[in-house]
Amino acid sequence: MKNSHKRTRGILIALLCTVIAGLAFAQKPEVAPPLTPLTADGVHDPENPALPSLQNPEESMATFPKDRRGEVQWVESLNQGVITPRKFLTGDSGEGEELKELDLDIIMKNTAQMPHVRFPHLAHTRWLACKNCHSEIFIPKAGANPVSMEKILKGEYCGRCHDKVSFALWACERCHSVPHPGSPPKWW
Repeated sequence: MKNSHKRTRGILIALLCTVIAGLAFAQKPEVAPPLTPLTADGVHDPENPALPSLQNPEESMATFPKDRRGEVQWVESLNQGVITPRKFLTGDSGEGEELKELDLDIIMKNTAQMPHVRFPHLAHTRWLACKNCHSEIFIPKAGANPVSMEKILKGEYCGRCHDKVSFALWACERCHSVPHPGSPPKWW
């Protein structure tokens, strides 16, 4: 009986996440960021006569690996050599602060019944300097960052990049990837 209750609760959580993701996706543009056409991205002036001289992201990223939602898989793009970030902030010449890769996963366990979140530093430090996130967005101390989905959805913490220039927040399994006793079965 207890396992049946947990399974039912897990299925209900998965269903709720799917419904929320569906509602959010319905309000999103047809093409997910960063593939949104320049005329509709809210950054470029669609009336600017020079705009046609720029390549639209959908065209420039046509060969990039995509996920199940059609969004660019940036880490896979790195792994396949489709993109090669510069080694230094100012280029590859060795001037400026060198980008240092850090292979350290942080497991966030305050996820209720959702699978725990794995934050892979390596996927981020292959093209971002530590100071991009520390200490303005994240305090580099265990327990110092009260991350929640509500705050992320408001553009805080992970939400500073995700759903903007990185994969959408509605691909739950991309972050909630560490099952634990009581987490629901895969629904994707």
